[in-house]
Amino acid sequence: MKKIIYISFLVLSMSMVSCTDWLDVNLDPDNPTSESATVNTRLPWIQNYFGYAWGTAGMRVCTVGGLLTQLGTAAGNGSLASWDPAQSSCTTIYQNWYVGAAVNIDPLIKKAGESGAYYYIGAGYCLKAMGTMMMLDLHGELPITEAFTPKPNPAYDDGKTMYYIAMDYLDKAIENFSKPAQEPGAPVFGNTDIWNGGDVNKWLKLCYGLKARYLLHLSKKADLFQPNDILDALSKAIQSNSDNTVMKHYNVAGDQTNFTVADPYQTSELWNCVAYGATQRATRYYIDLFKEGGVIDPRLEKMIPAMMNKVILNPDGSIASYEWLRDVGIDVMNSNVRMNGALLSSSYVTGADVKLKYSLKDWPSANKAQFMADASLWHHVDDIHADTVIVTYTKGQIYCDGTNYLHAGDSIYVNMRANSMSTSGRSVKDMFYYPHASFNYVAGTGTFYARPNSDSDILTYAEMCFIKAEIYLRQGNSGAALTAYKDGIQAHFARMQVKLGQWQADGTVNPDELPMNNGDIATYLSSAGVCQSAGSLTMAEIIRQKTIALGFDMEIWNDMRRFNYSAGNIGSLGVVYPGYKRPFEFTATSKIIGGSPSDLTYWFRRFSQSTHESNYNNKQLLASNKQAMTDPIWSCPVWWDCSTDEEYYGYIK
Repeated sequence: MKKIIYISFLVLSMSMVSCTDWLDVNLDPDNPTSESATVNTRLPWIQNYFGYAWGTAGMRVCTVGGLLTQLGTAAGNGSLASWDPAQSSCTTIYQNWYVGAAVNIDPLIKKAGESGAYYYIGAGYCLKAMGTMMMLDLHGELPITEAFTPKPNPAYDDGKTMYYIAMDYLDKAIENFSKPAQEPGAPVFGNTDIWNGGDVNKWLKLCYGLKARYLLHLSKKADLFQPNDILDALSKAIQSNSDNTVMKHYNVAGDQTNFTVADPYQTSELWNCVAYGATQRATRYYIDLFKEGGVIDPRLEKMIPAMMNKVILNPDGSIASYEWLRDVGIDVMNSNVRMNGALLSSSYVTGADVKLKYSLKDWPSANKAQFMADASLWHHVDDIHADTVIVTYTKGQIYCDGTNYLHAGDSIYVNMRANSMSTSGRSVKDMFYYPHASFNYVAGTGTFYARPNSDSDILTYAEMCFIKAEIYLRQGNSGAALTAYKDGIQAHFARMQVKLGQWQADGTVNPDELPMNNGDIATYLSSAGVCQSAGSLTMAEIIRQKTIALGFDMEIWNDMRRFNYSAGNIGSLGVVYPGYKRPFEFTATSKIIGGSPSDLTYWFRRFSQSTHESNYNNKQLLASNKQAMTDPIWSCPVWWDCSTDEEYYGYIK
């Protein structure tokens, strides 16, 4: 860790020189140093690098949680979807937090203290709390107390210690934000704050909202869980969408790139992780969350991408007409679709006919007949041998470029990708995914939370409402729970409408970026898709709506672990994730070792440590957990995921 930390501010400072727009905030752009960097110089960079770690964590844990998947299973994040994880998935979050963000926080707090810049101190402690808790949620144990000290091999803190360190940081943040003013002459707070624009009240509400979130993590611990403390924190936290902490992002030409991963600085972190490339897909499980009670949630069309289908061309080759095909989602829990070779991306015939020969010798005759019938609806099909079929795709048609018949229909799975000016974007306002630069065929409309200029919702009123609904339901106050639950749904609709209205005002032609019809929203809110009576409200329904509202946030996976996925063994709350299963293709029983759903280790519980720790701090790493760097570490619960300290220490000591 020491080697990485010592170089990080130099690299960060060099990257700051040429960055544009809202990050162009250097006091001395030619010669920034750790000593000369001001508190208002450091703050946006800390926020930015924390944001990248947060976005990466959100994408990866939502892959573990079954909301996202990739085309193949073999390596990287595709193996997260099959619950056969690799250490390579543990690096990006770690280095963006420790190397990009955390290394700068103590210097910021120290310098802010010299001038009485209390609100910068508060922001520093708030970010320390968020980063510490994020790393606890992911890894269970890490160096916190001895991090960023001269010690070359900092000792690990256990999960319980990390939790209370983070809560102490949060209390210090609240203490500083509660001061009536900074000292005279202190740097003005706000001119470089890229989350709350220097609004101290919003920061204070963020801190109390985080306190409610983190206290909720203790829901398994009968001796520590304090529902009334959560309600008290919520009373001082975010009270409306106007209080939300949101990080804005921009799709600009010539953007500079992150020194840790070489992605654009100003684009959405979730876009960088979910929709920069062409491999991410939504799952059937995720899409089905929008179809409760047989009612289609209006948010589905904004969250789930579509592609052009049934394209008809003019004589000159331009598109005359088409239909939008909405993604159906990859069924990773009930289907072996990813086990038959990597899924294929859709291609578009731009010129001469494309002829693909499929060998169907391993398929029963009825399946072959169905394949030919389906293909014949739009394409010319020749049965040239008893077990070989040639399908001809003509100009303007969509196909999947491969001869594995099992993947010939993969075009029903729509790409999550959105284009930016840093990839192949046509303009800052047009983020359609065009697979061919010279043709107007759209292979993806994108998703609300993962376009280049999507907002990052750091903490929202909707989440506060759903936390309140959970607490009231636990207390038996179903009427208050229903009110908070409905408030959360309405808050999320309203939050989405604001952003969709901004895209509309910018002149978008993407239908998935336009506001929802208010009549459709009203109809949905009074439909069977939303619980209408206090007596029928369940924890499963609260968490379903919370999952939709959080987008691709790490709290989704934290909730899954708090409720033991679909085990249904958390008191009288029932099955909170009905229909949830391990991935169909799961075989990694050496990593996720439990034999039954009621066993915590039956489920994916944490991430291994990154290579930075195993390469440079291995002795302390191995001392931190008896399962460290062994296969079963991935199913070892973190501290708050255990009912008692004895249970937790039984796993790690």
